[in-house]
Amino acid sequence: MARLSWKQNENDASINEAVELVREHGETLPSISDEDAFGAMFDRFADAKVVLLGEATHGTSEFYRARAAITKRLIEQHGFSIVAVEADWPDAARIDAYVRHHHVPDGEDEAFERFPTWMWRNEEVYDFVNWMREHNKEKAEDERAEFRGLDVYSLNASIRSVVDYLDRVDPEKAKEARGRYGCLSPWQSDPARYGRAVLTGQKKPCDEALLRQLQDILDKRMDYLQAEGGEAFFDAVQNAKIVHAAEHYYRIMYEGATESWNLRDRHMFETLQSLLARRDNAKAIVWAHNSHIGNAAATAMGWQGEFNIGELCRKAYRDQAVLIGFGTDRGTVAAADDWDEPMQVKAVRPARPDSHERIFRETGLGCFLTDWRENGQADLTEVLSRPRLERAIGVVYRPETELYSHYFEAVLAEQFDAFIWFDETRAVTPLTHAHGKGMPETYPFGL
Repeated sequence: MARLSWKQNENDASINEAVELVREHGETLPSISDEDAFGAMFDRFADAKVVLLGEATHGTSEFYRARAAITKRLIEQHGFSIVAVEADWPDAARIDAYVRHHHVPDGEDEAFERFPTWMWRNEEVYDFVNWMREHNKEKAEDERAEFRGLDVYSLNASIRSVVDYLDRVDPEKAKEARGRYGCLSPWQSDPARYGRAVLTGQKKPCDEALLRQLQDILDKRMDYLQAEGGEAFFDAVQNAKIVHAAEHYYRIMYEGATESWNLRDRHMFETLQSLLARRDNAKAIVWAHNSHIGNAAATAMGWQGEFNIGELCRKAYRDQAVLIGFGTDRGTVAAADDWDEPMQVKAVRPARPDSHERIFRETGLGCFLTDWRENGQADLTEVLSRPRLERAIGVVYRPETELYSHYFEAVLAEQFDAFIWFDETRAVTPLTHAHGKGMPETYPFGL
């Protein structure tokens, strides 16, 4: 018992030291409602090529609003031109067409209509998307800011996009594409079943046919560029890449979480690289969960073999990549009990006493920025370099099993370059059809 008490005292002393140093270095942030003042606090990161903005949940209003304020500032004042988000490419493409004043494709598809709809179909994103459209209104075509998706889950939508494109530019090749993609037809409504069928020997993999399809499009680059231009060709190539990557993802998901996680994040990173390569001196802002944008090598994820887009950006761009984490202690969050179940507004439990979040809460600063990117903060980085628990809430939140479901170990000072803290937060507000009133018929959320 005495030994346990000594250990507890040691932990308390370590926590207290960390609280004091974070309080000393913490910079109180203006209200998010004052977007200009809030965003100006992040001018210090404008020298980066990629600024990655995280979130500790997929359903917290303050995280979206803070990212929007920072992003607006970086676009308006510092030449950033790409917003790349943890979302499917075809859905984001509808938003991108809207914000860049391009034709939004006809059809019944609505952006982000699949679970978890609230992650992108919310008031916070609605406001930001319309800001982007207004910002781009008077800009030359090559100066307009883009809104792009990085993720890999859009198997069906990407197949449709490739075939639709080939129907327009090369009908004969469209027939070939239908034949190759037909390999996946029985499983398109439930791609996970395809992976299971391959694993059990009931189905031969489709990867070679999908790779040939991608190569065929690339081989006819010059013809297709003349037919519809670079934007449509780039979109078709990206969708063909997604089909190939998604097939691989669903095929290996039964081999273990590490392999499928790594494939997904590598795809997101390579998509980001493709976007940056298309524009001279391009600079991008990434919106994704902390678990994607923080350096995985400094977390339990990395220690078990997983990497992420943050780690890959750190290796590729070094000091030109800035990784900014977000955290909160309590409040409400939009989340479900399980995958494909209805969204609820759930109460977020106060952070555990053995967590990084506890340190930020006990500073008493409320809403603030802690930045250890520059030199001269060795004392701060030292106390934040001790492994502690960190909370991650995705689209599912299970407070009854929170320790096992939502906490992992991390070294915060190596995971991020800076950290934005909100003591208390509230859930995002999902869109309703009322938000579509007065909007153009092409409005991409389909409202």
